[in-house]
Amino acid sequence: MLNREGDTYLYLQISEVIRARIMAELSPGDLVISEAGIQREFKVARTTARRAIRVLRNQGLVHTRQGEGTFVNVPGQTGPSGRRTPFYRHIAGEIRERIRNRELVACHLIPSEVELVRAYGAARETVRRAIAVLREEGWVYSVPHRGSYVAPEERWPSCD
Repeated sequence: MLNREGDTYLYLQISEVIRARIMAELSPGDLVISEAGIQREFKVARTTARRAIRVLRNQGLVHTRQGEGTFVNVPGQTGPSGRRTPFYRHIAGEIRERIRNRELVACHLIPSEVELVRAYGAARETVRRAIAVLREEGWVYSVPHRGSYVAPEERWPSCD
């Protein structure tokens, strides 16, 4: 059941429901519920449905083939061809490890977009996507006009 009045965005709640279904009921290559199906089942707008699918794609659980649908990935696969991990996911992974190793401290700023652009030689949008992944996963939170901060340790995702 979705908590429409809670502090967690609907698209994140929906992505967790679909993630649980993927883990419990689906196999690699299986078709995942469509955006239209998400709209009907959860009674949400199309943009909310798209965001929920995007979260699952960013987590590497699914890939989308235009005109065909969204499919469960083989573990470790990032897309339909199993291509290399996108650069923004690489950046997110390195920041995640720095948080886990406590090089970046809870409730303190992570490096700014400008610092990350310089450090990785990446485009600003690539860095923004990396930070968005970390935010969606719960490793960081952002304060408008201030920056992104490491989440308190008790809010970190479980490290399996």
